[in-house]
Amino acid sequence: MSVNLEQLSQLLGPQGMLLGEDVKARPNFAWGMGSCPARAIIRPNTTEALADAMAICHDAHQSMVPWGGLTGLVNGMTCTDTDVAISLERLTGIESFDADAGIMAVKAGTPLQTVQEAAREQGWLFPVDLGARGSATIGGMIATNAGGNSVIRYGMMRNQILGIEAVLPDGRIIDAMNEMLKNNTGFDLKQLLIGSEGTLGIVTKAVLKLQPAPCSSHTAMVVCDNFESVKRLLKNASTQLANSLTAFEAMWGSYYDLNVAETGRHQAVLPPHRAFYILLESSHSELTETNPLERFLEEQFDLDVISDAVIANSVQQADQLWAIRDDVEAKIIVHKPTIGYDISLPLRHMQAYTEQLERALTEFDPKINCVTFGHLGDGNIHLGIGPAPDKKAIDDIVYNLLTPFKGSVSAEHGIGLDKKAYLSLCRTDTEIQIMKSIKAAIDPRGLMNPGKVF
Repeated sequence: MSVNLEQLSQLLGPQGMLLGEDVKARPNFAWGMGSCPARAIIRPNTTEALADAMAICHDAHQSMVPWGGLTGLVNGMTCTDTDVAISLERLTGIESFDADAGIMAVKAGTPLQTVQEAAREQGWLFPVDLGARGSATIGGMIATNAGGNSVIRYGMMRNQILGIEAVLPDGRIIDAMNEMLKNNTGFDLKQLLIGSEGTLGIVTKAVLKLQPAPCSSHTAMVVCDNFESVKRLLKNASTQLANSLTAFEAMWGSYYDLNVAETGRHQAVLPPHRAFYILLESSHSELTETNPLERFLEEQFDLDVISDAVIANSVQQADQLWAIRDDVEAKIIVHKPTIGYDISLPLRHMQAYTEQLERALTEFDPKINCVTFGHLGDGNIHLGIGPAPDKKAIDDIVYNLLTPFKGSVSAEHGIGLDKKAYLSLCRTDTEIQIMKSIKAAIDPRGLMNPGKVF
């Protein structure tokens, strides 16, 4: 069965549905690739309109694929020609802002950057930050439990949500727009939807918990000559900088060299061809006469933990350091085709895993190059591997090697289509059975984002 598109069109109005070439103009895969084959894209501008449309789809056994800002990297938004895509691009805006309590209620289609700027104007901070901040939406970030650069201090998207409103597959609305930090009244239903990748329903609104905006931030990039020093630096920073440490980003030498020495896309702020480059950021609630990060790094020099460093003296210089870390496109340009991976594993296993991975890749194909970088402070690293014409073979190498180290095939990007074949490597049979049972209870017809995750 499939839904009557004319019925949906009458419900949603002339701006509420895209058909034909307007659908094909939208991507169907990560990185903006492909052409969407869906029957239609519906674009409701109210929760009630979405609920009515989903109830119609449910009655017609019509499959539905929720869309956020289409910045995900695991093909969680991919459609078939029998699906209807649901975009919340017209469901945008900030509904309320309690500037005294630091609580903001927003519609799910609102871009991350809009939320960040509104918070900043009132002296608050929304701490989840992504390179795709201008396009990524709050609803999509909730659905994927997005992470980003400051997880080490503030946690992932799950930690920023006080309440949500959502529409279930049959059109029922969950109104759980809680604004309280403490509400211990039975099951916390919002946690089921956070990270569910649109397989249980669609989040339409959220209550966000903000943080006080820092008065000052300090950024530096340092060199460590071996991984033991990297681990020691992280421990010292976590202890001595404590709650002021907002980022601890690691770049293996291969990544820094690619972005600086090989491509020349960035100025060499530190000499190339070193083992590890670490980007540290500390944020402080009070202005101080001296730079706490500078004092900390001086101590690390004396302890032989770091061997070189550069400290940003302005916002522009800090942006320059972050630009080196954030330039993931360099690998894609130089070594086509490149596959990106998002994994996590305990810090104590990270060196052994990366060394074994590089050996395995070389044995498979000596022409393959791997660059490694990531949010080391929370155990999340990213891999850029290419040229890699055989994706399935590389996937098997990367993911199967994680098993003895108790790692995860996805740290922050989710499962989508790309990783569902490997879910059993990091989740037990019992866990997967329970997840499937929850899916069957809420979406017994399997209409929400079919084929994803499981």
